[in-house]
Amino acid sequence: MTSTGNTFTINILDAAAILRKDLRSLCIYAGIFGLVGIVIAFTSPVKYKSSVVLAPEESGSGFTGSISSIAAMVGMDLRLGQTGDAIYPEIYPELMESTDFIVGLFDTMVTTDKTGEKFTYYDYLDKHQKTSLAGYPAKLISDIIEKLSDSKTESKTHDSYRLTKHEFSILKQVRKNIRCGVDKKTNVITITVTDQDPLIAATMASTAMAHLQNAITEYRTKKACVDLQYIESLHEEAKADYEKARKEYAASSDDNMNTVFMSYKIIQKDKENDMMLRYNIYSTLSEQLQLAKAKVQERTPAFTIVQNASVPVRHSSISKKMTLALWIVFGLCVRSCMILWKNRSKFISKSCI
Repeated sequence: MTSTGNTFTINILDAAAILRKDLRSLCIYAGIFGLVGIVIAFTSPVKYKSSVVLAPEESGSGFTGSISSIAAMVGMDLRLGQTGDAIYPEIYPELMESTDFIVGLFDTMVTTDKTGEKFTYYDYLDKHQKTSLAGYPAKLISDIIEKLSDSKTESKTHDSYRLTKHEFSILKQVRKNIRCGVDKKTNVITITVTDQDPLIAATMASTAMAHLQNAITEYRTKKACVDLQYIESLHEEAKADYEKARKEYAASSDDNMNTVFMSYKIIQKDKENDMMLRYNIYSTLSEQLQLAKAKVQERTPAFTIVQNASVPVRHSSISKKMTLALWIVFGLCVRSCMILWKNRSKFISKSCI
């Protein structure tokens, strides 16, 4: 029993000849797509990027910290000797994409570079963004659908627990604009903000960095701050009790200065003992208060800013020449595929084996 199969042979020279004969149509398609590229290039808003680079404090130290660093260099993730923090650099990007974090950036005041106008970041993204000609129909349809489907009036304060559809669309836009990357070997954090205004891009890069630092600091010092507040309340109470006992002892001593009765001396001694007891409690809590403050400072993470945000001088969008070239190439590819598919029988031969 024998089996047969088909093989296809492509003649490159014949395919090139077909394209050569269709040179006029290729030029027309290139011209049409080139015009489309020119329109898109000159109507698309340019975008600017601003970045900040910072290095967080390493939680490992000494020998175990060195072992963790060596393991990271070969792609292993060993967190030896760490303090058990639930938030470490690898999950900073997820933290910055959380709803609470992004909503916290909505009310940031920003200033435009050219006009000097001031808006909240939310209002700027909502009302002062330029739309490209290609994206205008989709935006128009989206706005119409949103107005018809979302009749809820939007409040001035943004509640991260219950966002409106419009607020959620702005939130998704912020997620695209603000990106966070972490180098797994060095734990260096890079925050990049893309925006249509260079000054706003730099402002939001600095603001996002500050919000991230505050979020990490709040998490790591939360337990120590709760302990500090408790010690402070006990300290204030002990201070008030001591001052009250001291005043009572002083007043009793003044009123009975010349009394020689033994009963008075016993009462006066009891008051003195009570005053000293309350003083000892107050003194002990004063020491614990200083230790609690030191604990908060110890738990406060340190961030080394490797590179501060700066206002970009040049935009990061694709240049107009590159956009034009890409559309011309796209037009040539479209026409080439069309003519080759139409005449495929002239340069593709089939044989049986």
